Amino acid sequence: MNNYSYISLIPLLPIATFLLLGLFGRKYFSSLSGIIGTLSLSVSAFLSILTAYKYFFVDGKVNGVFQQIIPLKYTWLQFSPTISIDMGIVVDPLSVMMLVVITFVSLMVHVFSLGYMKGEERFATYYAFLSLFTFSMLGLVLSTNIFQMYMFWELVGVSSFLLIGYYFDKPSAVAAAKKAFIVTRFADLGFLIGILILAFHAETLDFQTLIARLTDPQSSQILSSVTSSLFGVSALTWGLTLVFMGGAGKSAMFPLHIWLPDAMEGPTPVSALIHAATMVVAGVYLVARLFPVYCFDVSALQVVTYVGAFSALLAAVIACTQTDIKRVLAYSTMSQIGYMMFSLGVSKYGGEEGLGYMASLFHLFTHAFFKSLLFLGAGSVIHMVHSNEMKDMGGLRKHMPITHITFLIACLAIAGIPPFAGFFSKEEILLAAFHSNKLVFFVALFTSGLTAFYMFRLYYSIFWKKAAHLHGEHHDEGTFTMKIPLVILGACALLVGFVPISQFITSDGIGLETHIDVIFSITPVALAIAGILLATSLYKNENDRPIKISLAFGKFYEAAHKKFYIDEVYLFIIQKIIFNLIGRPAAWIDKNIVDGLMNLLAFITAEFSEFFKGLQSGKVQSYALYFFAGIFGLAVLFIYLVK
Repeated sequence: MNNYSYISLIPLLPIATFLLLGLFGRKYFSSLSGIIGTLSLSVSAFLSILTAYKYFFVDGKVNGVFQQIIPLKYTWLQFSPTISIDMGIVVDPLSVMMLVVITFVSLMVHVFSLGYMKGEERFATYYAFLSLFTFSMLGLVLSTNIFQMYMFWELVGVSSFLLIGYYFDKPSAVAAAKKAFIVTRFADLGFLIGILILAFHAETLDFQTLIARLTDPQSSQILSSVTSSLFGVSALTWGLTLVFMGGAGKSAMFPLHIWLPDAMEGPTPVSALIHAATMVVAGVYLVARLFPVYCFDVSALQVVTYVGAFSALLAAVIACTQTDIKRVLAYSTMSQIGYMMFSLGVSKYGGEEGLGYMASLFHLFTHAFFKSLLFLGAGSVIHMVHSNEMKDMGGLRKHMPITHITFLIACLAIAGIPPFAGFFSKEEILLAAFHSNKLVFFVALFTSGLTAFYMFRLYYSIFWKKAAHLHGEHHDEGTFTMKIPLVILGACALLVGFVPISQFITSDGIGLETHIDVIFSITPVALAIAGILLATSLYKNENDRPIKISLAFGKFYEAAHKKFYIDEVYLFIIQKIIFNLIGRPAAWIDKNIVDGLMNLLAFITAEFSEFFKGLQSGKVQSYALYFFAGIFGLAVLFIYLVK
């Protein structure tokens, strides 16, 4: 067995930092909290990169196949001889890649926050929450047991709630934190039910055993899950779909996406960490972890495909109309996660047909760098102009040269322009969709053009157009610690597309030879360039053409700007239907029947007490009278019985 037990230090360091800063930070380490948190995570990031090198290049592959290694595992709760909750660490291509992504991006956010959050009263608390979130994500991706993952999944939800609501004195931040928490709790209920269904039929909670039993056509477990049905749908399909519901909630897929734009109320570095590179890809990771089982059930995989494709398109359309730069990036994130989801959906298991699986995780890898760069760049801009609105920005390229160049690199990467990182991963996704599902391919192709358009709409609105009116004390790009992460992530956005991910991460553990099809790439790149040129003509210089176009689209533009009224639909359902038809009757029953019954019992008790309290008057003569009356009564009864 290869020795990877040191990996336990990677999540243990952040949780130790959380306890240290959370308990003693504000009192003893207020000014040093950022340094302590950053140094701790630097060690975790170093160990993650060391693990990646050791696993991918030294001893992870045996006979041409990357092995799954379990360096640590112990039984925590034993429910039956076959079902238990085990706590352990899994080392395989998927978990190792996620280790690198989480620790590296989190480290960049820690460094950036040294300058961005400087002077905050709750500086130590902020770094404590960052450490808790990082620990939660690391625990999630290292889990060997699906219930172990669920526990860390919930802890991720708690820590994101704390970070989104960091500015707890702002009502909008509190509302956003509650919204994110409540929406994801509904999704996680589905996840929990899905876990119970799969565990019941597979008779295990262990990932490795569960996958083996539910993908073996001859096993009794798979026969049980397929033959058992509800409303004509097999138990396996129900289980996988409900598990995906949990993933869709965390990854902000339609219709559980409404929390993501509001979550931008948190500090901007938090958005870079949670809503760009780590938490929102948890759903993709979940489907990828159970991918062999999803491949066995076509119906569940189709749900993943079409939810992902629709989410990608919907978010891209909405992003074209938003004016808050962080909300544009939020919907961009939703769109890109949709890409990853439908790429998994169109994939099969192993070989050339498994291209979609590899492409999805390749895009997860590249997206982490350029999207976190976009959010941190937006943070630098907000730090300077003290506003999130595009109308307050413009001409900032002269004042913010480093932010300008790195932001441009990230925009080119997400638009899919070669040789930037996003081009390579997005082309693989489009190619996988083209070979598997033409409808999804054309949706993805159109969405890629929209992506280029709205990202360069954002770019020109910030850095070109009219000159922004700067005010306040910040008239530069911020501190050195804010610039360094931008430069490092900019280099990554330019170079990580050349990492041969297909050699390391495939559904069957066997490397896949891929190459860029130049002829196939002409159309996506041409659409991206067309989107950039359109954005250039509309937004590079001040003009009234954008207003005219918005008026030409009329109601559709207004609906897109209002996010297609999905939030309003939820509010109507909750307030008018659930509250009125369920909440109000329940409140009436509680008040009039439940409370009324209790009040009746209390009234009867009080009346009896009032009647009998005279017996406890404290008068000795009364007690004597009752005593002799009792004796007389007993005597009469005795005489009657004798006769």
